Amino acid sequence: MKRDLECTIPILPVSDLQSAIRFYTETLGFKLDWGGHPGSAIGSVSRDGCAIMLSESKPGFVPVWVWIGLEDDRLFQEWADAGVKVRQTPRNFSWAHEMKFEDPDGNVLWVGTEPRADSPLEDGAD
Repeated sequence: MKRDLECTIPILPVSDLQSAIRFYTETLGFKLDWGGHPGSAIGSVSRDGCAIMLSESKPGFVPVWVWIGLEDDRLFQEWADAGVKVRQTPRNFSWAHEMKFEDPDGNVLWVGTEPRADSPLEDGAD
């Protein structure tokens, strides 16, 4: 069957593109794909084949949320150990074992895996 759609790439607003690229590459372990040179207002970073575009935005922008599906929950600890702001500690729901992080611009990185069979399920999200 022919596919019409190739992929979806979220675009996160950031206050300073250079600072955001440093955070995503040095703290979160992404690599810079393109952009980010002086004077540019947009760039793309990726990790394990998943891309995120970062767009320098005007003051007063509204941060966004992005879901990032994981193979396992190793990344939870990696990012917490790296000092990333934790918005929600790991919780186990019927739809996912998940955790939420926040980047320096307030964008929420909502990461999760399949629900864990070794943990009780919680009733609902905050």
